[in-house]
Amino acid sequence: MKTAIIWKDGMKFEGSVDDHIVPMDAKSPLGKDSGASPKELVAMGLGGCTAMDVIALLKKYKQPPANFRVDVEIIPSTGSHPIVFEKAILTFVVDGAVDAEKINEAVSLSQTKYCGVSAMLAKAFPIEYHVILNGKEIGKGSAKF
Repeated sequence: MKTAIIWKDGMKFEGSVDDHIVPMDAKSPLGKDSGASPKELVAMGLGGCTAMDVIALLKKYKQPPANFRVDVEIIPSTGSHPIVFEKAILTFVVDGAVDAEKINEAVSLSQTKYCGVSAMLAKAFPIEYHVILNGKEIGKGSAKF
C-alpha cells in the first residue's frame, strides 16, 4: 500500500490512494475544519475495518441486519503533548432479525482474529466493545490479539 499526502493550503491536505481522495484539515484556529483530522481518520479506520468484518460474517451466517453501525469513542490522553489515544470504545448497534449468538460471534471474531486495524492499535491502547441488538446490550468484551 502506498499513499500520498498533498498540501493544498493553510492546514488543508489531501490524502490519496489509488483513485481515492480524502480531505484532511485541522480545527480552527489553525485550520478551517474542511475535512477530518488525521486522528479522526485513524478512529474511522478502526470503525470501518471492524464494521466490514462483521457485515461480511453476518452475510456468511445469512443474518442480514436491517440497520448496522459502529460508534467509535476515543478517550484521549490529557496533559502534555503529544495527545494520544488512551482507550477506544466500540459500540456495535444492530437492528433486525439477527441471532444474538451470531452477532456476538461476528464481533468477537473481528476483535480477536480478523480486524488488522484493531490488531495494530490494540498494541498501543485498550479497545473495548459493546454489542447492542434491537436496543438491548447483548455482549461486550475487548480486543485480544
